[in-house]
Amino acid sequence: MNFFNSPKIRLRVIGFAEGVSYLALLFIAVPLKRLGGHPEAVQIIGPIHGLLFILYVLTVIQGKTEYGWPLGKTALALLASIVPGGTFYADHKFFRHLPANPEQI
Repeated sequence: MNFFNSPKIRLRVIGFAEGVSYLALLFIAVPLKRLGGHPEAVQIIGPIHGLLFILYVLTVIQGKTEYGWPLGKTALALLASIVPGGTFYADHKFFRHLPANPEQI
């Protein structure tokens, strides 16, 4: 299945990338800045994470539309993006069980 044709694959890939970037920002870049005096780590990882966060939010909204999720499920998927490691939980709980094609519902 092509990445651009499957909302499930987009959700899983972007969710994973957003989760990794958030953990890298919190546990690598920020300590390097605060403890090591290397602000360039946050200057590099911060914008990457910001872009991935926006893509995640847009992809979740698209998933809500295409899969017909109720508001509660959508809210939990969005909330997952602000909890460190939350997108991995959302993938485990919601995304991996989705059909590749929303018309299969």
